[in-house]
Amino acid sequence: MTKENNVQMAHLFDATRCIGCTACIAACLETNHPELLERDIPGHDWLGSNIRRITLERARRPQMLLVQCQHCSDAPCISTCPFGANWRDPETGLVKTDESLCVGCSYCVASCPYDVRWTHPDTGVPMKCMGEGCEALVKAGRSPACVAACPVSARAFGNVNDPESRISRRIAVSKTEKLLPHKGTKPNFFVVVTK
Repeated sequence: MTKENNVQMAHLFDATRCIGCTACIAACLETNHPELLERDIPGHDWLGSNIRRITLERARRPQMLLVQCQHCSDAPCISTCPFGANWRDPETGLVKTDESLCVGCSYCVASCPYDVRWTHPDTGVPMKCMGEGCEALVKAGRSPACVAACPVSARAFGNVNDPESRISRRIAVSKTEKLLPHKGTKPNFFVVVTK
């Protein structure tokens, strides 16, 4: 949480609504990394999107989760960066990367327990959710690309410290979980698991 204005922007992914169409992934790629439209991320065998598809093997049936940077309140990518290139935005609470300070060591990529950071194949700079395209959308008062593109409203984004925000209202009426709570990162990414 930011001390200056009590804002903590967060993402919500509703696994009960998601139909697996991957429109959010395509929108993220097109908005933030259009130069990678025809390429995979080396080592990930995945599109150059800030969203990763993870399949959980459940007792009854496999469940797909679409995850991205958790914008952790205790982010390992911030504490492990020896150059201060990763930081928390005091106005939004979001984790950001200052590319001018980054030397490409990828400690932040290795330290992320959610495996959602990746290295851009051309620049060598670590990437994460809320690329320049989505930052511009949010600054303009719009939703990030993944939220806007979802045809079934399986995603939400907003200030979880505002009880009247759309994301807070959805959290209030849903059963949500945070991923890997035992890691102590205090993620700001909510997964709706049941209504």
